[in-house]
Amino acid sequence: MRFLNTILDIVFPVNCVACGKSGVDLCVVCLNDSPEAKRESVKWIFPLYDYRHPPIKKVLWLLKYKGKKRLANVFAEVMYGRILEELSELSVMENFRKPVLIPIPLSKKRCRERGYNQAELICQELIKINNLRHGVYLKLEKDILIKPKDTKHQAHIENRSERLKNIIGSFTVKNSEIIKGRNIILIDDILTTGATLSEARKVLKRAGARKVIAFTVAH
Repeated sequence: MRFLNTILDIVFPVNCVACGKSGVDLCVVCLNDSPEAKRESVKWIFPLYDYRHPPIKKVLWLLKYKGKKRLANVFAEVMYGRILEELSELSVMENFRKPVLIPIPLSKKRCRERGYNQAELICQELIKINNLRHGVYLKLEKDILIKPKDTKHQAHIENRSERLKNIIGSFTVKNSEIIKGRNIILIDDILTTGATLSEARKVLKRAGARKVIAFTVAH
């Protein structure tokens, strides 16, 4: 697969979507220059960037729909630093220790169509980074929160109340004993109204999770 990607990069050169630098979809300079998320969100959700910034919007589209999986590592690098910042405070103030990392799942149908779950890719990269740096206790559980019900794309629903109705009952928890009394970090790519993350949090708490927070790439 890596060899195939190299050949594709030669035939179809990759350039930064913001400045045009060759070899990357979004260079470090442009990523660092991207505006932080400033739109209001609930206190337990921590988004990184402003989704309205065109380069961020474009690279998330590339990750989500165009198979640019390597972007998961780019976002995970930044997200990892933010997670450590929050954990340093939460571990002391709220006893938020030994967290379990859970990606927002796709339905089986959606996952087959896309071929992967972008939130899960980010989680996998976060674990790799943490292991390489001998960081904090962080465990990935990708088969705990599942989505048996295929729902309409949240992005296609503008009304907040309709988004809430669309997502209610779409998640369930498998092997709940693994998360009982545990602290959870949810990972997703984009925060819009927060309906998806809120529903996931509600289901996890009902299954016995202690405390749930979430990180997203953009809002």
